[in-house]
Amino acid sequence: MNDGKRVPWVVGVSGASGTPYAAAVLRGLLAAGESVDLVVSRASRLTLLDETGISFRDAHWREDLAAWLARGADGKPDAFEVAVDDVRHWAPGDLAAGPSSGSYPVKGMLIVPASTAAVAGVALGLSKDLLQRAASVMLKERRPLVVAVRETPLNGQTLKHLVTLDEAGAVVLPASPAFYAGATHIQDLVDFVAGRVLDAAGVPHGLYRRWKGELGGGSRTD
Repeated sequence: MNDGKRVPWVVGVSGASGTPYAAAVLRGLLAAGESVDLVVSRASRLTLLDETGISFRDAHWREDLAAWLARGADGKPDAFEVAVDDVRHWAPGDLAAGPSSGSYPVKGMLIVPASTAAVAGVALGLSKDLLQRAASVMLKERRPLVVAVRETPLNGQTLKHLVTLDEAGAVVLPASPAFYAGATHIQDLVDFVAGRVLDAAGVPHGLYRRWKGELGGGSRTD
């Protein structure tokens, strides 16, 4: 757990489909030696239950998080070994939590996946829960904010909200997997998006094969 000596990244998980993206980002952060302050919204818990069968409970968050991060994108349990000691959990309704204040030191925030409701709430400054409030703090403090929006198609109002976030300094990063990295499994596609989120945050990782300017590179196994 973050003991005050290491400055964490805030990871907000909203109710959009795409909980494997969040799991991959969290694994990537922890593998890079980063500390994490985690906010799992109420809506996202329903999505997590639907997509993985895992109930995320405030009173048992550590066990539930470990089970979630160990799960592969294909649904197989125990696909990964992940220690969650460097994660601190904040309840989504706790507006007195550390990330709700600009004086609380963090490196930035990653919202993954970001629902259109979360996008709207942050763009409009509603701060109706800790996820939205923490994101608003990132913007006012000029700290990095990456918004991995996961929805399709996008209506005009959501597009306006995304432009507002871009103009406020956030990185708008649609959860759009690419295929040039030679994906052969669903986890590869998930890891590509997670890797792009970490790229935007400046966190090193080895989640996907990078483009090297050679056509056909994605079809090779080297």
